[in-house]
Amino acid sequence: MVKGLVLFSGGLDSVIAAHLLKRQGISLKALHFVLPFYSGIGFSYKNIKEYAHALEIPLRIEEEGEEFLSMVKNPKFGFGKNANPCIDCRIHRLKKAFKIMVEEGASFIATGEVVGQRPMSQRMDCLHKIEKSADLKGILIRPLSAKLFSPTKPEIEGLIDREKLLDISGKSRKRQLEYAKKHNLIHSTPAGGCILTNIHTANRFHEMLSKSKKLSLFDFKLMAYGRHFRINGNKLVVSRNESENNILEKFHNEKTCFFEISDIAGPFGITDSIIDTDTKNLAASIVARYSKARNENSVNVKIIYKGKEEEITVKPADSGFCDKSRI
Repeated sequence: MVKGLVLFSGGLDSVIAAHLLKRQGISLKALHFVLPFYSGIGFSYKNIKEYAHALEIPLRIEEEGEEFLSMVKNPKFGFGKNANPCIDCRIHRLKKAFKIMVEEGASFIATGEVVGQRPMSQRMDCLHKIEKSADLKGILIRPLSAKLFSPTKPEIEGLIDREKLLDISGKSRKRQLEYAKKHNLIHSTPAGGCILTNIHTANRFHEMLSKSKKLSLFDFKLMAYGRHFRINGNKLVVSRNESENNILEKFHNEKTCFFEISDIAGPFGITDSIIDTDTKNLAASIVARYSKARNENSVNVKIIYKGKEEEITVKPADSGFCDKSRI
């Protein structure tokens, strides 16, 4: 039986790409890459698993880490509008996918890419550039736009019926939505895309690089969460909700200071390093500012670092100081 590997986000396009190939009797495995922001902190990836299960396709999840960070710090083809190295990211993932393809005994890689859908990475010239740079000539197939490309090796050899693939191009999702409705496919709803396309995340990324070229994976992961502040040269992140409280707790380690309001439920805070006493007081006051005790004259804040715990009393910072310190 023909085996293929399909890059699988769970979105409309990747679900259709998988369905187009599976209905030809091809044995597929779905490969889902997880950005470093969400890797290693206990996410269950429940939705992705449900979408793959609905297609009756086995799923492999790969969490990104240091290799991704190295790529994003120095992208050969540069950034998009914000901090998104879309072309380099695609090449990086396809190279990793090729190694996995070999491991899995598959003969080709499929993606849900559509010609002209995204301005940086899905122009026809960029799609060819990505394929060449990833060294996947002839074994990379894009089922939704396949008829707009030259036949791939699996098509030439009759492993895939080219006539049963599509010729979609452009930003409209009309044909994809019609296809999904016709075949009762479930998929994720369109989101804002990669977090690196977000201007606020981009500002955090470039601000960190301006402070130090030795950007760590810990620093990089923190970019996705909370409110960010720079105080006395140190980074402080303050959570915005209970979910982020849980995530910041998982990020706490022997190199950080962790802040928690002592007497009431409230936000947590975490620094990127162990900080001095004055900076602890400032950080605690900012954490208190975003609690329900923001209008009190004094708030007790617990600080945990290096296996020790202390409690200090601070006056919540005023909004002007927070705005000035916020990234």
